[in-house]
Amino acid sequence: MSRVGLVATAFLVSVLPTAVWSQSLETREAELEEIRTDIEELRTQVDEMRRQEQSLEDRLQRVSAELSLQEARLAEAAAALDVASLKAGEAETRVEKLEDDLGQVRNDLRRRLTGLYRLGRRGYLRLFLSLRAEQELLPALRQLRFLVLRDQHAIDRFVELRSQLMAEQEVLEQRRTEMARWQAEEASRRDELASKRDQRARVLARVTDKRRELSEQAQELEEKERKLTRFIDTLVADADDAEDAGEPEGTSIREFRGVLDWPVADPMVTIEFGPRRDPRYLTEVPHNGLGLEVEEGTRVRTVYPGQVLYAAEFEGYGPMVVVRHAGRVFTLYAGLQLLNVGPGDVLSLGDVLGASAESLYFEIRVENQPEDPRTWLR
Repeated sequence: MSRVGLVATAFLVSVLPTAVWSQSLETREAELEEIRTDIEELRTQVDEMRRQEQSLEDRLQRVSAELSLQEARLAEAAAALDVASLKAGEAETRVEKLEDDLGQVRNDLRRRLTGLYRLGRRGYLRLFLSLRAEQELLPALRQLRFLVLRDQHAIDRFVELRSQLMAEQEVLEQRRTEMARWQAEEASRRDELASKRDQRARVLARVTDKRRELSEQAQELEEKERKLTRFIDTLVADADDAEDAGEPEGTSIREFRGVLDWPVADPMVTIEFGPRRDPRYLTEVPHNGLGLEVEEGTRVRTVYPGQVLYAAEFEGYGPMVVVRHAGRVFTLYAGLQLLNVGPGDVLSLGDVLGASAESLYFEIRVENQPEDPRTWLR
């Protein structure tokens, strides 16, 4: 605290009633205890968040909690500084009063000792011997005893006040040291708070960028899906307009819903059918088929007889095969690394379309509308 602050504190101590000052100190001490309780709770939350942190969003929440913790620590420093200032003010008041009392006792004692000095080393004996013969001895002795006790009391009082003053001055110095420590701590915690705010701003910017990136990816996937839908519509229209146009012969695939074999043996489904919603960034990514994890080079087979409408690379899907089945149902196989069929090929059940990469994407469309393949497969 600055010298101006100390003077102001001392002035308030001198003008405020003791009860009001004590009440203010008790209030700030109670507030300080509440702040320290909050700090412990926040510290526990931050430690738990740090253990469970897995994503950028988790980090943002953790940094936000650390920011709240640092704000509480700054409040603690401010409250502790106030408490130390109030205690220093009280100590200054006690020191000032003791100094006044000591000054009065010193002046009184100086006057008495000056009088005794003038009487010489045996001042009290001279006073006794200066009694006139006609005076009674007992009252004179009582008066002399009173003077001796009074002077002894003044000396004792002087020594006592001087000891008290030295003790209070030591307490005052401790209070001032404590004030200086909390003042430095407050400044340090302000710097830490500013640093933590900068860190949160940086993490928040990264989270914002990540959300924007995911939103753009979702838009790209939506556009990819729209392109695929338009492309299949075009394939179907071109096939219908061809000279040999017409539905593939045979029983409609719709009659075998729920009993079709999987396109690969023993697949592991990694991505289910339906839009995927990111719980942290609240973005939705369309997904109109099943993502399957398979061994590289696994043979991919058609799930039902049909005619190949497309067998080549397609933007965003890699090598892809689209098969048209009786009943205006289409199956789509993407993520292949080797194709064994070409457009126009007529396939039987279980014919090999090609070899897979490490993952395979599989769709079933009815009237070019995606449906959950699980409802068709057994």
